[in-house]
Amino acid sequence: MNAIISASGLASALAGPNPPVLLDVRWQLTLARTAGEPAFDGRFEYGTGHLPGAVYVDLDRELASPPGGTGGRHPLPDTEEFGAAMRRAGVSATRPVVVYDGGQGWAAARAWWLLRWTGHPDVRVLDGGLTAWQGPLETAVPEPAAGDFVPRPGALPLLDADGAAALARSGVLFDARAGERYRGEVEPIDRVGGHIPGAVSAPTTENVAADGRFLPAEELRARFKALGAGDGGEVGVYCGSGVSAAHEVLALAVAGIPAALYVGSWSEWSADPSRPVAVGPDPQ
Repeated sequence: MNAIISASGLASALAGPNPPVLLDVRWQLTLARTAGEPAFDGRFEYGTGHLPGAVYVDLDRELASPPGGTGGRHPLPDTEEFGAAMRRAGVSATRPVVVYDGGQGWAAARAWWLLRWTGHPDVRVLDGGLTAWQGPLETAVPEPAAGDFVPRPGALPLLDADGAAALARSGVLFDARAGERYRGEVEPIDRVGGHIPGAVSAPTTENVAADGRFLPAEELRARFKALGAGDGGEVGVYCGSGVSAAHEVLALAVAGIPAALYVGSWSEWSADPSRPVAVGPDPQ
């Protein structure tokens, strides 16, 4: 099953006999855009125009638990609360789901991964996000009929810190953050810069073209093979807090390569001073 859908493909699906549920997951990592500007509010953006019938989903509140403790900045949401949020949005097990964001794809990928991980069989991300959509938008907030989706976690592979460390030695563990954070040259968010020893730098931004759409599957396969994946071995991905890494898991799925997600990611790993940290351009 395809993990992404084009804007034209979505238009056709919406006109079909079993149109998908649409979830708008606009979100931005940096809350303050620039000094003096208002903080980013995905719900406000949603209210200014969204795909007809789309329901807004809040990444920080519905696709993650509150940060704290050792779970990183975006811990997995409580399963029951996540299921309730998805049912409120109209998600049912027998109806396809399409998720989108403003175009970066990270937030949409997080929703895609959570729904797939909890057992939904048919979820796709709108390739290129809202900016790729050429059809009409609406501002009215829909009131969808309640869905019947019941989460059953475990349908996709998941890593914890120990599992990520082991995979970096036995398989391929990709670090989806920017190269300078991987190398430890800068760290704007977490306690310390660097990477998990043995992890390979693979910035998720290099999986898409200038317009934000994924590179063709064959190009993605070639990229990941050059980085050590694609020959049947185990693959995992982490980032800062488990959001952009979900986008890389999605890119790997487009390439036909299954991969596990380390949700806690660097925000969890680096919070524990006892865990080793590597710096520089090499996995080590």
